[in-house]
Amino acid sequence: MFQYRIVLAQMRRGASEREIARSHCMGRNKLATLRALAQQHGWLDAQVPLPEDAEIAAALGAPKQAASTVSSLQAHRQRIAAWLEQGVSGTTILAALRRNHGYEGSYSSMYRMIVSIRGERLPEATVPLSFEPGEAAQVDFGAGPMLVHPAGALRRTWAFVMTLCFSRHQYVEFVWDQTVATWLGCHRRAFEWFGAVPRRLIIDNAKCAILKASVHDPVVQRAYAECAEGYGFRIEPCPPRDPQKKGIVESGVKYVKGSFVPLREFRDLADLNAQARAWVMREAGMRVHGTTRQAPLTLFDLERAQLQALPAITPDLGTWHKVSVHRDCHVAHERVLYSVPFTLVGKTLWLRATDSTVFLYQDSQLVASHPRGLRAGQRVSVRDHLPPAAREFFAHDRAWCLAQAREVGTACAQLIDQLLADHILERLRAAQGVLRLGERFGAARLENACARALLHSSPYYRTVKTILVGGFDQQTLVTADDAHIHAPGARFARSAQMLFNPDAPRH
Repeated sequence: MFQYRIVLAQMRRGASEREIARSHCMGRNKLATLRALAQQHGWLDAQVPLPEDAEIAAALGAPKQAASTVSSLQAHRQRIAAWLEQGVSGTTILAALRRNHGYEGSYSSMYRMIVSIRGERLPEATVPLSFEPGEAAQVDFGAGPMLVHPAGALRRTWAFVMTLCFSRHQYVEFVWDQTVATWLGCHRRAFEWFGAVPRRLIIDNAKCAILKASVHDPVVQRAYAECAEGYGFRIEPCPPRDPQKKGIVESGVKYVKGSFVPLREFRDLADLNAQARAWVMREAGMRVHGTTRQAPLTLFDLERAQLQALPAITPDLGTWHKVSVHRDCHVAHERVLYSVPFTLVGKTLWLRATDSTVFLYQDSQLVASHPRGLRAGQRVSVRDHLPPAAREFFAHDRAWCLAQAREVGTACAQLIDQLLADHILERLRAAQGVLRLGERFGAARLENACARALLHSSPYYRTVKTILVGGFDQQTLVTADDAHIHAPGARFARSAQMLFNPDAPRH
């Protein structure tokens, strides 16, 4: 109503409609109407104060409304409303109406119908958050450039970005994946980059950090909770489907993707990260930020003292995994096998993998720990974890058998050496069986039995056992020449029973 008061003041001074119209304040027809209205209400009397805006508006009346027209989609209004409730888009609805109902109107008509069904949507009011120095940082992943993976294939990289909310100084690292181990490692290197830890980290609901997204009761990954406890920060997940709550790092990720990645060449991941660190310090950190109107590194000099100090001992970050114990007394993690006590076969355990060690827990009790294997297919085993029979077999190896045979005697050592020297068959079990006979019959008898077996060129487990069971080792040892076992023209040597027992019947 302000322009009406200006026109009324000019009319009071005697200005004509033509003179007022030259100022482009109001058209001549509208000026004539306003003059008639002013004369009717006595507004042209210079002795009377100018009317208030509300009085002028009431005298003018409500503005004329444009004549309404019936939409060409009015007949389909209920059908469109039902489709909108199902989440169908406007373009899809328009295509269906053209295809199935012969509608020939434009999308503008469809848009107006959708607006009339849903009602005019008012823009949502937002309030920007402000942060004190050292109070918080925001973390997010963003897509990075394609690079050749060490395995040889072209793969997407991912940009891990942590931005301090007060200074906007950031840490950028490109990685191959978004696993829990990568997430934790990036946090550790980010804190070392800043030389301090913010009191709070605002994150989204990525699976590497949050197991269950919820506004009120989110469930944090066990490994990430240990990381937060070790470094002394609190985790603040954004509500589901509400990334605006971490808009600072969202803008930081866009800035990295739009200002750093384009028009650059990278040899490999190491070169990519080296260039990213240099870019953060020389360009991103030195620019005048659009919101703070100061350089991030300048504000970081003020914020550094308000951040929490790094812990005196770097936390040993580890990832947690549920694993099953297989029949071979081992569990598998990243294609490496780790042994556990054989009594746990078939059980489900918790495996905690750090950079250097793998820990295995049944509930909260530690049952095994191993140095972390680095090669796929590697088997990391502890002999005491195996069943007793297996432990005994692996303990009684070739060197053990030879050492035990020497303690029994020369003949026993010679027989065991011949068994193990077989180039066709592996006779380790036979050697172990021969030595086990000493536990039953004694070392002296075993030595005599081995001597007889060697005499008759039969260095086998069955031969030694037959001699001991039949008691032939206790008889007088007869040489081949004395026994005349080789008859002239004989085709085969005589049986072992004839050699050991001269009184046995002959056929």
